[in-house]
Amino acid sequence: MAGLVELPLLSALKTKMRWQEARQRVLAENVANAATPGFQAHDLKPAEPSASSVGPLQTNARHLSLASAPGGATKIGDGFERTPDGNTVVLEEQMTKAAQNQMDHQMAAMLYQKSLGVLRAALGRA
Repeated sequence: MAGLVELPLLSALKTKMRWQEARQRVLAENVANAATPGFQAHDLKPAEPSASSVGPLQTNARHLSLASAPGGATKIGDGFERTPDGNTVVLEEQMTKAAQNQMDHQMAAMLYQKSLGVLRAALGRA
């Protein structure tokens, strides 16, 4: 079974889960420092999409791009309210990001588990 872990799908899921775990630590740090004067909120950049990534494609210049969609990617520290002490942590935003990140991690973990189950069944080791 050790060789199965090297399959591209399983490898991509493991990488995604590791990124989500690291992001959860960063978001938790932001929440923990919500009252720290001058603390700047941080976030991890999404992993660069690979050629095999599946996602929406803008096929016409008049179509909306993901960057212009509501709730799209935003830069931490830019455009957020600052408290008088210079802190840029918005608790509601951080908690929303943490909840979404947790759901994404659970989905990746479930897909990983199901993929292993399918592989075991295919090998007759169910």
